[in-house]
Amino acid sequence: MARPKVKKRTHLGASNGPTNKGSSTTSNSRTPKSMVIRIGAGEVGPSVSQLVKDVRTMMEPDTAARLKERKANRLRDYLTMSGPLGVTHLMLFSRSESGNTNMRLAITPRGPTLHFQVEKYSLCKDVRKALKHPKGGGREYTTPPLLVMNNFTSPPSTTESTNKIPKHLESLTTTVFQSLFPPISPQNTPLTSIRRVMLLNRELPAEGEDGSYVINLRHYAITTKATGLSKPLRRLNAAEKLLSSQKAKGKKGGLPNLGRMEDIADYMVGGADGTGYMTDATSGSEADTDAEVEVVETRAKKLLSKRQKDREDGKTKSSGNGVEKRAVKLVELGPRMRLRMTKVEEGVCTGKVMWHEYIHKSKEEVKQMDKVWEKRRQEKEARKKIQKENVEKKRKAKGLGSKDEEGVDDDEMDVDEWDSEGLEGDAEMEYNKKMEDQGEWEDQEEEIAAG
Repeated sequence: MARPKVKKRTHLGASNGPTNKGSSTTSNSRTPKSMVIRIGAGEVGPSVSQLVKDVRTMMEPDTAARLKERKANRLRDYLTMSGPLGVTHLMLFSRSESGNTNMRLAITPRGPTLHFQVEKYSLCKDVRKALKHPKGGGREYTTPPLLVMNNFTSPPSTTESTNKIPKHLESLTTTVFQSLFPPISPQNTPLTSIRRVMLLNRELPAEGEDGSYVINLRHYAITTKATGLSKPLRRLNAAEKLLSSQKAKGKKGGLPNLGRMEDIADYMVGGADGTGYMTDATSGSEADTDAEVEVVETRAKKLLSKRQKDREDGKTKSSGNGVEKRAVKLVELGPRMRLRMTKVEEGVCTGKVMWHEYIHKSKEEVKQMDKVWEKRRQEKEARKKIQKENVEKKRKAKGLGSKDEEGVDDDEMDVDEWDSEGLEGDAEMEYNKKMEDQGEWEDQEEEIAAG
């Protein structure tokens, strides 16, 4: 009887798959994953829709690049799927009735949520049109970008202001952005895997604007080239690598044309008296780079015999220590965004407001609001308990088992927590209506309207 055919490329046990299930599961669970969501699919407009696609490309590879939104989707739908899919961050883009573009960055499943107003933005296609030599999409998006943050902690100031941003808010914002991408270990992370940079630069507030928190976002690709070599020699090195690669066998497009020259020296020198041989250091013009760094070549070690080891040792002594100078240049990929933080909430797009740019409360008002939120929490616990008892009574009346045996989640019964207003604002419509009935609306009307 013939042996059954086993697929070795896409199934378990394949040579390209992980051999240890436990290690792969652990590594995947620790990797942050994000979902970039467009709230109001048919109402945000084509520009915001394209901005969402560009942000998804920037957040690759650990993001839902082909996510399709529907008008009927609510925040609870995304939160319900974020657990099984391992999604840790939600980025919600929306547009208000006045035309302002907003972005919310939330950590699932318990928060906090950072609210931003997108004051200015540029799409990737606009950035490419502005560059003389734009860089196309290639292998840069196979690894997460390197996160660089600047001025997220404000320097100590001598003047005391009531609108000054507290230190715990700055540290919270830093932690939220740092958790977007997996941490980098300098000892274990290879340099070849770092191909992009995501730059977050905070604009320090002026003297009269102590309560503002503005962040500029930029996205760059890292390009390197060898320095100290002339252009003809670099072209020969590139042609040699092209011919040695398996994919380019039989292709001669990378070779320079030496048919009109009598000697290789004519090509290398470039002139009759030898004045054409110039490197980046001797050309007299500034190099089109941002910096020069020394890179140690990292290659996989092979098991060699004693004779081969002696031969390799002689080569390394004659060639040097394997340090190569390379010029580093950043090419912008886009998008660009100027984000102004307006509010910080404890939960996922709902909960107690920890900080607000325009509303400032005194210590007595904060204590009063804490009492209100504690009362709401107790009412919620009591409501969930009553709902649980009612479900148990109905199941016993129908002759079914207990709820715990079926594996029903307690959060599914609490429908009031996941109202539709959570996608558009503070999710406090019911609470405001209750305050209006009790006559407490007049005291906080201006604060709620501004929020």
